[in-house]
Amino acid sequence: MTTPLRDRIARLFAALAMTSMITASAIALPRAALAEDSQFDKMRTRIAAFVGDKMQKLGGSRIVYKVDTDGLRESVVTDLRDDVYKILREGKIAFSGLAIRDGGVEAKIADAKGRDELKRKLAAAAEGLPSHALAVTDAGDGLIRLAPTDAASAARLRELVEDSVAMIEQRLKDADITLASVQPDGTDRSIRIFIPGMMEPEHVTAIFATKVKVSFRMVDISMSAEQAQSGTPPAGTEVLLGFKDKRPYLVAKDSAIDGDDISYAGPGFASGTKDPIASFRFNGRGTRRFAHVTEENIGKPFAIVLDGKVISAPVIREPITGGSGQISGNFTLEEASSVAMLLRAGALPGHLALVGQQVVQPAAKP
Repeated sequence: MTTPLRDRIARLFAALAMTSMITASAIALPRAALAEDSQFDKMRTRIAAFVGDKMQKLGGSRIVYKVDTDGLRESVVTDLRDDVYKILREGKIAFSGLAIRDGGVEAKIADAKGRDELKRKLAAAAEGLPSHALAVTDAGDGLIRLAPTDAASAARLRELVEDSVAMIEQRLKDADITLASVQPDGTDRSIRIFIPGMMEPEHVTAIFATKVKVSFRMVDISMSAEQAQSGTPPAGTEVLLGFKDKRPYLVAKDSAIDGDDISYAGPGFASGTKDPIASFRFNGRGTRRFAHVTEENIGKPFAIVLDGKVISAPVIREPITGGSGQISGNFTLEEASSVAMLLRAGALPGHLALVGQQVVQPAAKP
């Protein structure tokens, strides 16, 4: 899911202030969306011009990353295979030969009703998500082939670039680097970073080499977190603070599920209260793990942890077998968007390759 325009423009204004379905058809963007992107591009151009001027006067660091399109394509197809397996098993649809082949997923389903059921459920899961659009080919004799459309692959790549830019901006902010320009280059899917006054680019690249750690951990209720904080916590546990409420939580050190199994995350609103939330969806492997954990721990709280901070600690009321969930925590919409971005960004460094880094001397063009 792409970052909302309002959030992206808000980040750019902040930077200025600190510096002073199943279908094989093409997906067309609405005119309104194109107009918004044009507005955003103009704002980004202003930032680039300002930072470029500072680079000429102060010198600084120039860093270039490139998105690993092959790795992205592989992960997308792997997730698709896991989703197909989950649908076939849950629907008790007889199949054979499920495999990844030539950039797509193949399976042999002798029953025509079974093939239609698979298509219907995949279409329902992809509704409203153009980046998940699939081309479905019936090769005859029960063999069905599914692959992301070219438009869907391009959409997923755009999402990855936008998420990468947002994560880089957030990491720079967290490192107190407030004067910087992060520019996507659509010609070769590169991301160019300019940091005036910073003459040691390796210090910056070290920031991005660390993955955002997303984990789902059980909460230990054998003693209060306050008691554990002032004394000795039980073996295999640790005390972490809340992301927003700053209160202590006693949680297991080991993760029941890791963020690598999250296939989608985005901001939204709770159906009853309309409060901002971050929703997420697991891939097939994560869905199976999450179902097992929730089945075994009904009535117990579990913590959703981002980079050592507890975002939320809900109580498991019933087994969660659908592979999706919501995170609430008295968020503003901007905070919900940030949490969703962090959930998506857990595996980002694995999709970014460092192309080059250099020191730009004063009076030289960046």
